Amino acid sequence: MPKKDPLDPQRCAVLLAALAATERLKVVRFLVDGPRTVTEIVAMLGIPAVNVSHHLTVLKHAHLLEGEKRGRFVWYSLCPGILEEAVAAGVSTDSLNLGCCRLELPPQAQG
Repeated sequence: MPKKDPLDPQRCAVLLAALAATERLKVVRFLVDGPRTVTEIVAMLGIPAVNVSHHLTVLKHAHLLEGEKRGRFVWYSLCPGILEEAVAAGVSTDSLNLGCCRLELPPQAQG
């Protein structure tokens, strides 16, 4: 009987596909500092809210982020474990631990 591959290729493909858009990578980087509302994400990306909604849905379906309704607003944040596992392993929060691989996020430009 063949050994079980510790890499889950199906899950890895879903994660990498979800991150394969410039806007979604920007959203993930934006959420590294903590939860944000859709209004804040729209302002940061500078694209229509309907497009942001699509990108957030893709990231949610990949289990990279989650939304929490607070009053009239939904606050989006990275799913638990995405950063915590990296920090516990001694890696800075400038990388995402996807389980199948680690994605390094270069420092954001100030300004």
